[in-house]
Amino acid sequence: MTGLPETAAIVDAAITSRRSVRAFLPTPVPKHVIEDILHVASRAPSGTNTQPWKVHVLTGASRETLSRKILAAYDDPAVAATHQEEYAYYPREWVSPYIDRRRKIGWDLYGLLGIAKGDKARMHAQHGRNYAFFDAPVGLMFTVDRVMERGSWLDYGMFLQNVMVAARARGLDTCPQAAFTQFHRIIMEHLGAPPQEMLVCGMSLGHADPDAVENRLQTERAAVEVFAKFLE
Repeated sequence: MTGLPETAAIVDAAITSRRSVRAFLPTPVPKHVIEDILHVASRAPSGTNTQPWKVHVLTGASRETLSRKILAAYDDPAVAATHQEEYAYYPREWVSPYIDRRRKIGWDLYGLLGIAKGDKARMHAQHGRNYAFFDAPVGLMFTVDRVMERGSWLDYGMFLQNVMVAARARGLDTCPQAAFTQFHRIIMEHLGAPPQEMLVCGMSLGHADPDAVENRLQTERAAVEVFAKFLE
């Protein structure tokens, strides 16, 4: 977009370059950079300034240990069946256009990776990459007090977006991951979180691997006229 003030162009670039990266380099992210990102993100709006977000930052041995715990459960069908999400992220009944968009991104990703339809072993392995944080050096876990209601979850979404945009402003990438919610019991125990807290989601943070084929995925967005109605 041309003719924008420099500040608007910078903000727009941080927003529009955000994507879900599924392969990271091992390059460490300094602690002060993570702290800066979270400090900026904390300016997200929240109802009556409740600020419902709680963040657990995992690096090094802590991140690796959690990945091993989750993958051990995920790779054992009998054990995995005992782990269920605490809340429904997706609709219980899919309709168009949402189911069409969901299917497209799935097959676009699998197409890049050369995973054929019906190849359940490779699909399982690719989904399991979530639990290794796609090799990102930083894993973030987000929790919320159970007393908070739906409005606080709306606030939380704005905070999560701020985290991802602030990361882009610093040349970093992210992948927000609802996949972790199935294994919330393992995660919350590892975090030492109290029973009154609930897992919202996880996120991978680091430097995108420019050579990874899965990072070529470009998702589509509906045009403004599809989702917006102007009343005069």
